[in-house]
Amino acid sequence: MSSTVLKKLIDKAGIEKKVTPHKLRHTYATRLLEKEVHLVDIQALLGHESIATTQIYTHAGQERLSKLVADI
Repeated sequence: MSSTVLKKLIDKAGIEKKVTPHKLRHTYATRLLEKEVHLVDIQALLGHESIATTQIYTHAGQERLSKLVADI
């Protein structure tokens, strides 16, 4: 998706936050991880050759778990 198309969609949706293609990919991967989708499946969906690249997204899951524990 080109940045021009993305900008038009963001404007049309009325989103005022800064949104980038990278941020969309990161959010997508994080949400999949939160839904307990296996990391190898996320790797395939994102087109990563290395699982190490996909593991970058696991920090979001760790932050969520830390918050859950802190709320107990």
